Amino acid sequence: MLIKKISLKSNFYLILNKYSNFVAIIKSHNTTKMKLTKKLFTLCLLSLTISASAWDAVGHRIIADIAYNNLTEKAKAQVDKMLGKKGIIYEATWADEVRSDNKYAYSYQWHFQDLDDNMTSAGIKKLLENPKAEGEHLFFALDSLTKRLKAHNSDAEALKFIVHFVGDLHQPMHMGRKTDKGGNGVEFNWFGKKTNLHSVWDGALIENQKMSYSEYSRYLQDKFEPRKAEFKKYGILQSVEAVYVVRNRIYSYDTSDTSNYHYVYFFADNLDEMLYRGGIQLANVLNNIYK
Repeated sequence: MLIKKISLKSNFYLILNKYSNFVAIIKSHNTTKMKLTKKLFTLCLLSLTISASAWDAVGHRIIADIAYNNLTEKAKAQVDKMLGKKGIIYEATWADEVRSDNKYAYSYQWHFQDLDDNMTSAGIKKLLENPKAEGEHLFFALDSLTKRLKAHNSDAEALKFIVHFVGDLHQPMHMGRKTDKGGNGVEFNWFGKKTNLHSVWDGALIENQKMSYSEYSRYLQDKFEPRKAEFKKYGILQSVEAVYVVRNRIYSYDTSDTSNYHYVYFFADNLDEMLYRGGIQLANVLNNIYK
């Protein structure tokens, strides 16, 4: 967004099912009413498609916007040359979009890194240093793509992948438990709607802020300005450690507390810090590549 999106295929089947009900009604009406109903269905389909694909985009664009504002002049000139002015913001969701293309099917598992509970800092460091130890997942993708972009600094595809995956790295449920598929298997009632823990962190918490990506980005940059120099000193290891702490806090949350308002309040600072850290870390990665 910022993790596995709600499947567009699943949404399509839902829409198709609703359309079947439309058809039953249409058959009992005259031709004029049929045309009107089809037009209404088309509008419904368009709105459902947009909402299904828009939530996760906000988080990724927030991170990319923060990164863009912290690039060196040299790095900014290079990424603008490759992707267009502020292109890293507009292309931040590209890695999710191409998952519907069979040509990029191999990249599906790059979006997440399942982690065990109770990992130590040494254990995390070891996994980062041996990114294929548990398969070709998020740690492997970032390691290999960073090396690839360093070797071929005009590789736009590698750049777009990196922009997205640094964002994924800072979404706590992208490093969730294998047993529940990063929170996808944990049911969650969000303001009267059935969803799952992963989706809450992918977009629902961000959506609850009622800000555009640019407004939220500006807010975070103002909020964390006093700690900016501190965050700039951190590398990937420190980012993963910080995200892992939040990940464990999410899993240990008292689920008997069903107040969504309290959940938003409880994790507000964690959410803000993950987004800001993601932006600064992405800037660090790109500034290091384009020295």
